Amino acid sequence: MDWSSLGGLVLALIGILLGQAIEGGQISSLIQPAALLIVMCGTFGAVLLQSNTASFIAGLKMVRQVFSPPLDDRQALANRIILWSNFARKEGIFMLETYLKKETDPFIQKGLKLMIDGTPPEKIRQVIAIDMHFFEIQERNAAKIWSAAGGYAPTVGILGAVLGLIHVMENLSDPSRLGSGIAVAFVATIYGVGLANLVFLPVSNKLKSLIQHEMMRREMLLNAWVSIASGDHPRVVEERLLAYLR
Repeated sequence: MDWSSLGGLVLALIGILLGQAIEGGQISSLIQPAALLIVMCGTFGAVLLQSNTASFIAGLKMVRQVFSPPLDDRQALANRIILWSNFARKEGIFMLETYLKKETDPFIQKGLKLMIDGTPPEKIRQVIAIDMHFFEIQERNAAKIWSAAGGYAPTVGILGAVLGLIHVMENLSDPSRLGSGIAVAFVATIYGVGLANLVFLPVSNKLKSLIQHEMMRREMLLNAWVSIASGDHPRVVEERLLAYLR
C-alpha cells in the first residue's frame, strides 16, 4: 500500500469538509447525487469518446497501481544480472537456460532467450528497444485517460451548474424546489473542479511516474543483456548497473 497516495487523498477531503464546517456550512449540502452523476458520467463519457475501449479499460485498471504500486525490485534484479554475468563468463552464455526457467516476467524471459539463442548484441538492442517503445506507448495511452478526465471534469461541472440553474428558473413559482436546484448548480462545479485537481490529475501524474520507473527498469535490463552478450567483464556490468540504483 502506498500510504502517501492514500494519505494525500484523505488530507484533501478532510481539508474541504473541515473548511465547509468552519464556514458554518452543512457537510450534507455537499452530497448531491445528481451533481455527481452529471460530472462522473459526463467526464468519463467524453474520455471514452476520445479513447479506444482497450486503452480506456486499461487506464481504469491502472488506478490500483496508484495505491498499490509495484515493488521496486531493481536491487534484487541487479543481483540476478550480476549472477547471470558471472555464470555466462564461466560456463558460457548458452548455459543461462537454467536461469531462464526460474523467471516469470515475460520481458526478462524474452531478453534471456535472445542471449541464449546467440543473438548479436546490437540485434538484441534493436529487438528489445522496439518492445519497450510499444510498451511505453500502450501504457501512456492508458494513463492519458486520467489527464483527459482532469481536463473535461471542470467543464462538465459547469455544464451541471447550468442544468441546475435551468431547473431553478423552471421552478421560480415554487420556492420549495429552488433550494435543490441551486445546490445541484453549485455542487456540480465543486465536484468538477475538485475531482479534476484532487483526483484525476494527481492520478495521471502518479501513473506517469510509475511508467517512467518501469521504463528505467527495462532499460537497465536491456543494457545489461547487451553488455553480457558483448562479453563484458562482470565488473563492467556491475558498474553500469550502479547508475540505475542510485
